[in-house]
Amino acid sequence: MSATKPRLSAEERRAAVLECACGIFSKGSYRGTTTAEIARQSGVTEPILYRHFQSKRALYLACLDSAWADTRQMWERAVAAEPDPGLWVTAMGSAYLRAAKERHGLVANLWIQALTEASDDAEIRKHLKRHMREVQEFVVAVIERSQAAGGIPENHDPEAEAWIFVSLGLLATVSKRLGGMLDADIPRITASRRRWLTGADD
Repeated sequence: MSATKPRLSAEERRAAVLECACGIFSKGSYRGTTTAEIARQSGVTEPILYRHFQSKRALYLACLDSAWADTRQMWERAVAAEPDPGLWVTAMGSAYLRAAKERHGLVANLWIQALTEASDDAEIRKHLKRHMREVQEFVVAVIERSQAAGGIPENHDPEAEAWIFVSLGLLATVSKRLGGMLDADIPRITASRRRWLTGADD
């Protein structure tokens, strides 16, 4: 006699649907993914799915927010684990690249995908603009803390450096989507940025 599975709470079910949807969106596309597919793979019915998420777009935007929350926590751990303030930004970049590889690029794929969708969907565009600004502001705060601790020279512009950091993450994602086109160059790029930020030789 097999044991019955414990009934999930509404919060647990929502989290399970969201996690499943993030994986499906990441491997496929926003337009090509259906709520029926997500519901089926999540083990719920579509009416249940719509109790938690008003629309496919709402679910997609929730995936973006979840991906950013995970990335933020990952970066906070990377900074906390690095004793040298001059290497905090490098530690964040390394953690991002590892996560993209270990989680099959879920975070990175969602970001690139959302950039594509933003051109045709005003709501996704508005959400992504706010989302990317939050990412940039987080990186600015880390750079300013590093400067205060003597890790990064004060003459570096935190706002500009943060956008460069974000753009390098997107570049690495593009490389991955093109079959690792820049795999040989990424270590040199990150080493060059580290030297520039800290003013130190390897």
